[in-house]
Formats: sequence, structure tokens, C-alpha cells
Amino acid sequence: MNRTTLSLIAGVTALAAVTGLAALTTPDASGANTAKAAAELPVERTSLVCPAPSISDLAETTYTSFTPVTKGTASDGKAELQSAAQEKGDAADGKGEKGEDAGKAGKADKPVLEGKQPGTPVSGDASGADSPALIGTADGKFAPGWTVQETTEVAVGTGRGLQGVNCTAPDTEFWFPGASTAPDRTDYVHLTNPDDAAAVVDIELYGKDGALETTVGEGITVQPHSGEPILLSTLTSEKQDNVTVHVTVRSGRVGASVQALDDKLGGDWLAASADPAGSLVLPGIPKDATSVRLVAFTPGDADADLKVRLASPSGMITPAGNETLHVKARMTSAVDLGDVMQGEAGSLVLTPTDRSVPVVAAVRVVRGKGDKQETAFIPASRAVGTRATAVDNRAKGTTLSVTAPFGAAEVKVTASAGSEGGAAASKSYTVKAGTTQDVKVPVPSGLKGTYALTVESVSGGPVYASRTLAVTEDGVAGFTVQTLPDDRGMVAVPEADEDLSVLQK
Repeated sequence: MNRTTLSLIAGVTALAAVTGLAALTTPDASGANTAKAAAELPVERTSLVCPAPSISDLAETTYTSFTPVTKGTASDGKAELQSAAQEKGDAADGKGEKGEDAGKAGKADKPVLEGKQPGTPVSGDASGADSPALIGTADGKFAPGWTVQETTEVAVGTGRGLQGVNCTAPDTEFWFPGASTAPDRTDYVHLTNPDDAAAVVDIELYGKDGALETTVGEGITVQPHSGEPILLSTLTSEKQDNVTVHVTVRSGRVGASVQALDDKLGGDWLAASADPAGSLVLPGIPKDATSVRLVAFTPGDADADLKVRLASPSGMITPAGNETLHVKARMTSAVDLGDVMQGEAGSLVLTPTDRSVPVVAAVRVVRGKGDKQETAFIPASRAVGTRATAVDNRAKGTTLSVTAPFGAAEVKVTASAGSEGGAAASKSYTVKAGTTQDVKVPVPSGLKGTYALTVESVSGGPVYASRTLAVTEDGVAGFTVQTLPDDRGMVAVPEADEDLSVLQK
């Protein structure tokens, strides 16, 4: 074999190695497609961002991180949350700034929170108004289904009560129906940029008559590895009770959440609605809700007419006097459903009355009466899909609601080991078509600390779920609700074989 031949073979081998060259198996002479089905494999890397938790000096915040056990993952990996300022310092000079308090911006010399092992949650605390936005990355065995929650208790003042939000994956577009620029509301859009380059963001506001005139909502720069809270009242002079916020990213990507604070009704985080769709499910409205307000918006040029139904424990019912909702194109519509729950848990199901027009939606839920009222928000959610997780569950005050609006379904619910001790427990449930159930969750035996709840679809139709966490402080029933959309911990990877024949031409 001469040197030219050896060089050619070496070159082809190197090309295959560098590019990871793969091609589907060559079809046989009959022309039949012999490509193998895509394999479901665990994701290898997950990124999340958490907004700065509070502007109150009295805020007490807990961060909880959890990864469910997933088959087929790598044997190693890590999950870390760092302050945005620490991330920026690491990117600039390869090391963090020294300090004693890992929860303060610019002072961290180690992660704010680190995962210990899949299947066991870990938590960390922060106090006051100086806690920064956090940026997190999980890889290897910690990546599939990594879930982080930020839970804040505020004793007094605007937005007092319990505020909770799932840290979000960075993206380029978000819809938030249910925000407000009313005089008694103080709403912020929190933008967090996890990347090394600046992100450029536009914020549009839509009220009952269409787009609100804004002053500085276009071309907002979010610096690398930083969080930026934008007060809605600085974007427009118009005062409206119900506003839809649209966040779009011109360059880069951000995480986005709305913090809605009320002078009298407490406050909570408003997570982004599921992507615009003709049918939506808003799961798990607490059974003791004293007021429910539905807010909807259609981003297209066509009006939407929606059938409004409540999936109750006994089946689908139609709220009296609110059988349908007409949503004008690019205008925010709202309807007060009042005390629609009547002591039973339920989920709102929105479907088109005729033609399907994409919409986004959320509900504002109020519990309590008089000066002891508290607020939470439930956006339209994606289905549980393969698996979804809620973290920071406590021995008391945790309620898991599961609904199967379009067909009966079976789900498996697993309570993880406790963050400070206890053994995991699982239980399966059957949910009848068109119903919502507050299931009795399996609590870890010997529980110490908090635990995670993981819901898996076993069979039947799509399932939607949410978790309500309630804490009573000074007679005020603080609560927060988080939906459980599919964690997207698995990815379809086509089966492929190397085929060097593609290099022969």
C-alpha cells in the first residue's frame, strides 16, 4: 500500500471522527425505507434562570433544586445555581469574586446551590431585597428534568404573602395575560440573560382596546449574565386592570417572568402562558378560591370565540352566565367568574365554539376575605406529557391537582426522598374523563425537609396538573400555584450508522 493510499485513508478517517459523520442505513434494492425509529434519550444539558426574588427587605426566599432519577444518563454530572454577577465575573476572568455570602451579587466564591444526587432535592436560603437573579446549568445525570423553584415569603407590604415561581429555560418569546398597570398594582417584567452577549428585548402591552402606547418598550438591552426588572408603569401612562405582556427577543435569549404585586390582595409570580393554541387548559384552581378572573388574548388578526367549561371532580360543567368568551383580535379580554369553585377543585378548559383561533390565557385566583386575601396566578399549561415535577413540597399545605379533560388517564405520582431525610414513595391514580382530582399525594416515609412530586403519564388521554403550596402567616393564608408541564427531559435521536460511501463522490 503506497503513501498516497495511506494518506487518503487517514484523511477519510479523520473527517469521520471530527464531524461525527453518520448516515441512515442504505435502503435495499426494493426501495423500502429501512431507517430505524428515533430513540428517546436523556438530554445532556439544561439551563435555567431565576429572577431576583423581591424588593422587600423582609423577604425570606428558599431555592429548591431537584432532578428525577432517569435511566440511561451519564454516571457523572453536576447542577449549579450561581448569582448572575458571579457568572459575569467567571466569564470575564475565569474566577469569581471573593466573599462570605453566596446569596449576594458580586460576593459569591461558590455556587448558591449545588445538586447532590438525582432523586433528592437540595435547598438554600436568602434574605432581604438584595438577592440577585440566578443562572443555572445542569449536565450529565442532573440534566434530564432538572427543576428549580424560588419561593418567597413577604410578611407585610405590597405583595405580602407567598410568592413562588419555577425558574425558566431561556427563550425568545413569552406571553403574559393577567398583568396590570392599575394604581393598586406594582407589576415588573423580570428579564434574565444567561449568555455572554447582550440580549435586545421588545416589550409590548395590550389592554382592552388593543396595544397600549409605550415609551421605552423597544430595544431594551439586557447585559450579559444579568437580570433586569422592568416596572410596567414606566412603559406606559395608561392605567388598566387587565393587560397582556408580550416579550420578544431581537437578539440573544432571556428568561422572563412577571411579578404581580397588589396593595391589598397580596401578590405572586405570573408565569408565561403556554404557546398560543385553539384549546387551552388552566389546571388546578383551589377549591376554596373566593374569586376567579379569566384573562385571554389572541395575537392574530381574527377574533376568537371560546367555550368556557370547568372540569370538576364529577365532570364538565359550564359556569352559569359565562358559557362563552369573545376575544377580539389583539385585545385583552377578561371575565370575573366569582365564586365559581363552590368548594370543589377544578380546571378551566377553553375550546373553540366554531373555528380554532390561537389564544393565550391565565387566571387570577384570590383566596380569603377582607384584609386577609391573597392572590396567585395559573397560566394555561402544556400537558404533563411523559413526566413533570413540582418541588419545595412540605409535610403540610401541599395539594396536587390532576385533570384529564379529553379522555380518562392513568398517572403515577412519586414523592421523592426528603431534602434532609426520608424514603421515596409512589402511587398510581386513574382520572376520569372531563374531571379534576385533588389527589392524596404519597408523602415520603420519615420525611425531613421538603420533597419533590413527579407526575408521569401511564396511559390514556393527555393529563394536566398543578401544585398549590399554602402557608398561613399571622392569619393570612398565603399560597402559590405552579403548573406541571412536560419537563422535556428526553429527546428523540434518530438511529444512524456510519456510511463512508457518501465521501466517494
